[in-house]
Amino acid sequence: MSALSFRNVWVEYQDKVVLERVSLDIADGAFVSIVGPSGAGKSTFLRLALGQEAPNRGHILLGDDPLAPEPGPDRGVVFQRYSVFPHMSALDNVLFGLECAGSPALGRLFGTARKQAKDRAAALLERVGLGASLQAYPRTLSGGMQQRLAIAQALITRPRILLLDEPFGALDPGVRLDMHVLITELWEEHGLTILMVTHDIKEAFKLGTRVIAFDKPRHDDQAPHRYGSTAVYDFPLDEKKHRVIPSALEHMMSEATVSGPDTV
Repeated sequence: MSALSFRNVWVEYQDKVVLERVSLDIADGAFVSIVGPSGAGKSTFLRLALGQEAPNRGHILLGDDPLAPEPGPDRGVVFQRYSVFPHMSALDNVLFGLECAGSPALGRLFGTARKQAKDRAAALLERVGLGASLQAYPRTLSGGMQQRLAIAQALITRPRILLLDEPFGALDPGVRLDMHVLITELWEEHGLTILMVTHDIKEAFKLGTRVIAFDKPRHDDQAPHRYGSTAVYDFPLDEKKHRVIPSALEHMMSEATVSGPDTV
């Protein structure tokens, strides 16, 4: 069964085509790495999956149902720049998602419900290695610890799908390797479907069960904005092929200027 399905999806901003003819099925439990040059629409693709944007043409399905045109608790997201609340402790950052889900009108739980939610949030923070930092504020945490907090924040509502937008790009190499281990363990433990945008092709092939590359398959020098990106390469991986990066994909990435996260 597909967790997400894209059916001839197009995204246009006024007269600029960002994505065109995107047709993909993402299987339940897959770990899909998404690569491509800067500006190829990778982050736009994630925003479509999140429900933060809607396509101009085409359809997106979550399972068998049309994707709601707004983010929901069935999809969690982690960005490169730590998306945590600076005025809240680590525990309150994670607890907040449960309070919003359990009490949409007030955004706060009380009594037994609040105690159970706090216990659940504390257990998840323990799992991601922040059990000793429940009352710490984000400014006192290292970059790796803040990203662990962001992951716990995204997972507390038990989403079906986890979206990662360059989640490890700002981390030191050693911390990044630790995060690779953590996200792989959480993916397996929670039975997640993961879509991860990365500029690091080795990271993509190391973590993913499938690598999809976005780029423009056609160009017009007179009107470059009228052609969008789509999935130009799609590599399902098994254990034996995990370390083999196709030369065509390496060439595409080496020609791109990869100075940071996409703006589209």
